[in-house]
Amino acid sequence: MKRSRWFLGLAATLMIASHGQAKGPAFTDPNQAGPDYSIQGEYVGDLETPDGKVRVGVQVIAAGNGRFRSVGYHGGLPGDGWNGEQPVRSESVGELQDGKVSFRSDHGTGTIENGKLSVDLGSDGKVDATLNRVDRKSPTLGQKPPAGAVVLFDGKNADAWEKGRIEDGLLVQGTKSKQKFGSHKLHIEFRLPFQPEDSGQGRGNSGLYLQSRYEVQMLDSFGLEGKQNECGGIYSVKDPDVNMCFPPLAWQTYDVEYTAAKYDDSGKLVASPRVTVLHNGVKIHDNVELPGNRNTTAAPLGPGPEPGPIYLQDHGNPVRYRNIWVVETN
Repeated sequence: MKRSRWFLGLAATLMIASHGQAKGPAFTDPNQAGPDYSIQGEYVGDLETPDGKVRVGVQVIAAGNGRFRSVGYHGGLPGDGWNGEQPVRSESVGELQDGKVSFRSDHGTGTIENGKLSVDLGSDGKVDATLNRVDRKSPTLGQKPPAGAVVLFDGKNADAWEKGRIEDGLLVQGTKSKQKFGSHKLHIEFRLPFQPEDSGQGRGNSGLYLQSRYEVQMLDSFGLEGKQNECGGIYSVKDPDVNMCFPPLAWQTYDVEYTAAKYDDSGKLVASPRVTVLHNGVKIHDNVELPGNRNTTAAPLGPGPEPGPIYLQDHGNPVRYRNIWVVETN
């Protein structure tokens, strides 16, 4: 396994330090996103070792102006083979020149070109691993609403939303549903913008607020650790069990089962709300108890027995949504 760890150390040499919120360009069209967009993404392949082949995955994150960060995973990508060991993160510089990124470390050299990441772990010039760039899709992408579902957005109009706006057939961030819900199941598809020069909470930020009370964060957290304030996190409450964030501009899904809080006749809380969340088809929260005596940060509606609307937060970034529907389970 020593050579596989060397490989992951090499893969991580693309890592550079995160920048502040630079307020750089925000791309919503892959065809206009520039050359860095075609390099960033997910790579998977097998590493030749004395003990046989070892599956590895690498996430390459664009950081603007031809610079990149990367994270290496044993076994494959998160949600698809990764064995759960701590991924390898390091700091270095990989520069994009003539459509190719070359990088070097104490462990060897690597090159990203034409959708492949080639790695030489020694000085013999032999390629020890060739990883292919992959574009994963959520298994629930395009899922049709079942009979009896409340269709909140199907691309035709934004009539189900207060001050809802549509651009290019997609719902724009910063709106809430006119209908209010108690316990329900929700399907939503979202696309985060490509903002390579920005970082942290300034990079593709929005949020899905259940009942306008509890936020499941939306953020370009591709390649990050997976915290409560990152994509899939229940904001200020719980980290996702695994960071399933796809690269920016890829369509992603949340499938949510929400059980509303229960109150007695005097208005006393007797059962806190609970939530299960699948992100891109992978369960990241399993029947998690939410704080019944408070909402999450910046929620429009405080705790209480009454139903509440679905709220899609506007945090100044062009996040887009489609195929939104709800099945009430009261």
